[in-house]
Amino acid sequence: MQNKLNKVKLMTLAMQRYPWEHGVVAQAFLESGDEEETICLAREAVHRQIPDGRPAMIGDAITVTDPVVCGEPIMFALEKTGDTIFKEALEKLDRWIFETAPRSDKGVLHHMTYAPEFWVDSLYMLPPYLAVSGRPSEAIKQIEGYWDALFLSDKNLLAHMINEKENKFTRRDVWGVGNGWALAGMTRVIYALPAEMTAEKSNLVKKVKTLLDAAILYIRPDGLFHDVLDDTSTFVETNFAQMTAYTIYKGLDAGWLDAECYLDAANKMRAAAHKKVDRYGLVTGVCGAPSFDLSGEASEGQAFYIMMEAAFDAFSKN
Repeated sequence: MQNKLNKVKLMTLAMQRYPWEHGVVAQAFLESGDEEETICLAREAVHRQIPDGRPAMIGDAITVTDPVVCGEPIMFALEKTGDTIFKEALEKLDRWIFETAPRSDKGVLHHMTYAPEFWVDSLYMLPPYLAVSGRPSEAIKQIEGYWDALFLSDKNLLAHMINEKENKFTRRDVWGVGNGWALAGMTRVIYALPAEMTAEKSNLVKKVKTLLDAAILYIRPDGLFHDVLDDTSTFVETNFAQMTAYTIYKGLDAGWLDAECYLDAANKMRAAAHKKVDRYGLVTGVCGAPSFDLSGEASEGQAFYIMMEAAFDAFSKN
């Protein structure tokens, strides 16, 4: 298993990455205990920080919340090195989040610069950084804004995109990876909330369980899911299984999920993901870059394999 994980890590570092992928890759190495790699990835994120404060930017500057996922690795690099380049980068990032980034009238950040839309992806990209950087109430505010706009009570899952000005779904599909972003993002916020925010933590745990219970109904016999969870005509996809297994192992380790309810499902998903790793360390069959509408490979799929394994190892040791 360790040799396979090392291959996945090496392949991950060799792959091209969009801003959110760069951040989630850095987070994966951080959670896996690879400090030097995390610092190097944080330094590259700062190298590609554009003047408005968004780190790891490449290509068209249209993403609003995606680059924020680099925040925690940059925080870690500052803590370990004391290098002021990381301090200045975080100050610029905070100005983007709190002053410049486009947002709704209620202060919930949009996902892209070109439309007043909320995307489910933002539940991972933005709130965890806010929580770990000492703004937990703002993290909760952003989560509640996205949840209220995207939650589908008829499915107990989250839609992908909505135009918040028109209150009209741009894409109502319950995209697997999108719900995976939400699961993993809220899980990270649960971990980061201060002890006194018990009500907020309980509310987030309830949300995670709601999504888990609904999603697990769609698990295939092979342990994977379809790209759109309730649409069997869409391709079979690997990364949602990894994201969900990560969430479950983290919840079990922290004691807010019940092993009797969730462990077997997590183990089934993890076993399925292991079968999708090829001899080069590529996690195959994920939503593939660059368009993410076909089965393929992507840095985010690599990252969640690493994070799943880190969460499994932590849980197994308890």
